[in-house]
Amino acid sequence: MKAVYLDCFSGISGNMLLGAFLQAGVPVDYLVGELKKLHMADAFRLDVSSVRKSGIMAVYAVVEVREELPDFTAAAADGLTPPHHAHHTMAEIRTLLLASDLSDNVKQQALLVFQCLAEAEGKVHGQNPDEVGFHEVGAVDSIVDIVGTAICLDYLEIEKVFVSQVNTGSGFVACQHGIMMVPAPATAELLQGVPFYHKVAEKELTTPTGAAVIRAFATFAENLPVDFQTRGIAYGAGTWDLEIPNVLRLYWGEYQGKPVQKHCLLETNIDDMNPQIFGYVYERLLAAGALDVWTTPIFMKKNRPATALSVLTDEEHKEACCDLLFAETTTIGIRVTPIEQRREAVRRTARVDTSYGEVSCKISAYKGRIVSVSAEYEDCRRLAVSCRVPLKQVQLAALSELYHRLGE
Repeated sequence: MKAVYLDCFSGISGNMLLGAFLQAGVPVDYLVGELKKLHMADAFRLDVSSVRKSGIMAVYAVVEVREELPDFTAAAADGLTPPHHAHHTMAEIRTLLLASDLSDNVKQQALLVFQCLAEAEGKVHGQNPDEVGFHEVGAVDSIVDIVGTAICLDYLEIEKVFVSQVNTGSGFVACQHGIMMVPAPATAELLQGVPFYHKVAEKELTTPTGAAVIRAFATFAENLPVDFQTRGIAYGAGTWDLEIPNVLRLYWGEYQGKPVQKHCLLETNIDDMNPQIFGYVYERLLAAGALDVWTTPIFMKKNRPATALSVLTDEEHKEACCDLLFAETTTIGIRVTPIEQRREAVRRTARVDTSYGEVSCKISAYKGRIVSVSAEYEDCRRLAVSCRVPLKQVQLAALSELYHRLGE
């Protein structure tokens, strides 16, 4: 699969990402042409140039803001030319993206980044993510950076993103809420799960935009993965002139994935065991390392009703599962079938607020596209009991909110 590795030794920001992708082969004309599909072409100009940072040639992509982003929500309601204003909510940004002519994949990826930002800002400031008023983050340049990054990922057909430890910089930075420490609260929130450090400069090297892209797409890898075959290296320039190169180094190439884990299917037919025991066996098998367990009603010779017990497991846990089947069931034989391939979707968790309470939801993506969403059963069950409402009502509320956030 096509992949990139983000080496963030000097931080990461939206303009650094765009610069690196442009040097990696995304045509400037293509990027600008796609950005025009946002229907806000008059609001910005993308200025691209080659610069030298501590002797390294890098691409510097900066957004020149010509005017503030219009209020597309009000315009849609009134049918009039929208007024300008400085702050924009997640709901307004979602309206802008959904009204664009961008591909569905680009829209989804951009919305995912903005949703990560909204959740982080909402947690820091104690607000509902949809009501968060974006200031620096919601400005025209950051919208262009985020949508531009989604366009570049789509153009290069990137399916996997890795990220190194992140240098955030240090000191303090001026923002809408006053003087804040580096990393800014939203940046720190977004970088949870990714090791970061402070080195070299008392400056903000990693911005909320850069951190949100990491949160939405990236998997931490301390070094370039062993199975990553590099096809090229690109550099996106940052704003600062430091004692180290203020660039984002982007490796692009092919990722072969982890060594193929061998799986197998264990099956046995049982016609002489108390059915109550199956539930207990399920629990024991899953605790022993089985990936999945299921039963199927069958008829054996002489039309005897029976149950086929199936266990999906890997080589590491195969023997433990076989030992357990012989010990806990009445089987006298187990069929072992090798599984040649097992493909998995990438999964991430998002929390949504409903009128009943907070629910964890799972989002699954395959080849860069969202293929499935689901609400966590235990959360929905708990809220249904406490609020005395039907379970399906809670599930529907959670999924409706999630689809709304994803722009569907």
